Amino acid sequence: MKQTTTPERLSECTSVLVGSEMTDDGSRYLARSEDWGALIAKNIEFHHSGTFCGNRFTAIDSHFSCDLPDYAHGYTALAPFNMPGTWGSAGFNSRGVGMSATESIFSSEKALRADPMEPDRLAENSVFNIVLPYISSAREGAERLGRLITEHGVSEGFGVGFIDAHEVWYLETASGHRWLACRLPEEVYFVTGNQSRFRHYDPEDKENYLASDDLLDFAKEHGLWDPSEGDFDFHKAYIRDEELDTTYNYPRVWGLQAILNPSTKQEVTRNDFPVFAQAEKKIDLDMMRRLFRFHYNGTEHDPYLHSNPHEPYRPVSIFRTTQTHLLNVRPNIPTTIGCVDYFCFGMAALGVFLPMYQGIKSVPEAYTKGTDHSSHDSAYWKFRKVQALGMVNFNRYAPIIQKCYAKLEKENDRRQREFEEHYLLLYNNQRYVADKMLQDFSDELLTRALEVTDQLIEDLFTQLTTDIEQEYLFHGA
Repeated sequence: MKQTTTPERLSECTSVLVGSEMTDDGSRYLARSEDWGALIAKNIEFHHSGTFCGNRFTAIDSHFSCDLPDYAHGYTALAPFNMPGTWGSAGFNSRGVGMSATESIFSSEKALRADPMEPDRLAENSVFNIVLPYISSAREGAERLGRLITEHGVSEGFGVGFIDAHEVWYLETASGHRWLACRLPEEVYFVTGNQSRFRHYDPEDKENYLASDDLLDFAKEHGLWDPSEGDFDFHKAYIRDEELDTTYNYPRVWGLQAILNPSTKQEVTRNDFPVFAQAEKKIDLDMMRRLFRFHYNGTEHDPYLHSNPHEPYRPVSIFRTTQTHLLNVRPNIPTTIGCVDYFCFGMAALGVFLPMYQGIKSVPEAYTKGTDHSSHDSAYWKFRKVQALGMVNFNRYAPIIQKCYAKLEKENDRRQREFEEHYLLLYNNQRYVADKMLQDFSDELLTRALEVTDQLIEDLFTQLTTDIEQEYLFHGA
């Protein structure tokens, strides 16, 4: 059976998860780039907590609907302009739980013949907003989503991540009603790009695995797994693996693992990459930003260096990326500043990552408005203008952009450290003052990013004008 996902709805992504023993500061990461379409502006939303009796969710672009619990936690979301209140993509709720939804993945034809996906079931566009407001831990997120998949079925395949102060969970769909979720070991990282990567499953290990009740029995019954041939392999039993994956999906996993494990040599055309791996060096925020800016930089497969839009190896950072988020949780400080969404609108290779603290109540208006048409009052479009100019001549203009934004990120990192020290001194005894200071600091930081970007646009236009004039000078004698 064909996958029911349509190109208009497909959200092609790359995800990176990192356990606390794998980072330089003992924090955890749940990160993903969302590669959808350059014209689809993303806007930041704030949803308030409260009791909503008789609340029912109805998808905007399908007939899927479901009942919701009466009480909802407040949460933030990154939503497409044309789907407000749905397809939230990424954010934290008021309990300090973060969620990233979704990574498009694909089940095998054989698995789908046994358990089809059908239109108007649970889809990528609905997952975020019907799960994050109703959970108090990462594990609860995997449990709730799993129940919804079992009850309603899905119309497309996806992977979804959850993070809190104690652990990270990741769930992958297997077919119309089957799924597997794994708890990320603290000493590893996990990389995936548009392909389910889970292999091992131990139904007796309830601490580290959650799954649909009949995951193994269903696979045996329908010839997806023969126990006489070896242990159950989730990927082999349920997941698509074909020629397209060798250039579209494998190279991203291969490339990112090569950055984190440079001494390990792997064959890009073979899907035998470790599911969970240990990086040779501790992973920090700079490295996370670097991973999502990856485009085979400086190699024969770098499409921007060689001005080659037909490069067969699909990069991580591409122009049609709508947003990238690095959900970071530091467990030993207050949730208000311990949970941070480092978000980047548009293409990360030509963009800037900005911090959005869990404890803020709003962002400057520009970050909440944007459509499918460029406008001067939209943050999304300010950053997108920089990226569009950069792609006119990547080798000439990208260094200008990257130098400017690297300086801003370094400045923001320093200012965050200084601010957080001051915040923690006030938090216990002057909470109102501390939270007011947090909001003011966030507003200032995000506003400055827009000011820097406005100036960068003018600098790029000036340089572009100069270059065009030199090319078409037609000077006299």
